[in-house]
Amino acid sequence: MQLTKAQREQFDRDGYLFFPALFSPQEIATLTDEVPHLYAQDRPENVREKQGGAVRTNFAAHLYSAPFARLARHPRMVLPVEQLFGESVYMHQFKINGKNAFDGDVWQWHQDYGTWLNDDLMPTPRAMNVAIFLDEVNEHNGPLMFIPGSHRLGVLEAGHDTTTTSYPLWTINNDNIRTMVEKAGGRDGGIVAPKGPVGSMLLFHSCLVHASSSNLSPWNRVSVYLSLCAVSNHIRRFKRVEWIAHRDFSPIECLPDDCLQQDYVVDLPWENGTPPEAARTSLERLEETA
Repeated sequence: MQLTKAQREQFDRDGYLFFPALFSPQEIATLTDEVPHLYAQDRPENVREKQGGAVRTNFAAHLYSAPFARLARHPRMVLPVEQLFGESVYMHQFKINGKNAFDGDVWQWHQDYGTWLNDDLMPTPRAMNVAIFLDEVNEHNGPLMFIPGSHRLGVLEAGHDTTTTSYPLWTINNDNIRTMVEKAGGRDGGIVAPKGPVGSMLLFHSCLVHASSSNLSPWNRVSVYLSLCAVSNHIRRFKRVEWIAHRDFSPIECLPDDCLQQDYVVDLPWENGTPPEAARTSLERLEETA
């Protein structure tokens, strides 16, 4: 899958691209059938909501779940990012974000690169997210909200919020959000929330300011996120556990396009449990590599 000139120009302008129904219901079914099994496991990779115990985020499923290991190598997700960066990418983070019906909590306004810079010492914003909707996303079940063009502002001042939710985040204050939204168009496009059917795909810049509200609807809103980083831009510090910020900088090798419907063999190094060394962290800066 290659982006057109018009799509690249749109990405440069807005900071995101939306591809409705890019994956078929049959392809997505192989993933949704696996999610309850992952959420039911007592693993450190499952981060739960403060209230109710519903899974907020499942990390690193591509290391112990065959369907998600295949998704992590899908050319529809990987090749557009390689095209934009002009080089190979590695998996910086892999997560399944669950906004369960009635229980899904907020994600505050933030830039992903703010966290990757402050916590992981990722040198530049040569990383981005690619997301797939495992459920229909509508106006009621907590869709992602973007401030179009906010990625062009670079890294913004942020505070480390460790209290609002069960997952700490570097967040942007309300006054700055208000100013950015007004400059982006206010009520006429200053905030956008892409919505669509199961199998839709989002690609968005790591500096794009985004958030999502709680899900009070009776419909789940579960999405998978691949955070792909240019290999030359790998993180320089292992402050966070490995299932949140990966330490394998090997370039992703894509599988064929039918990989969600065929049982291609994939490595599952954490299938029998999370290795103890994955929980070890360090505040020391890694030596630069050539």
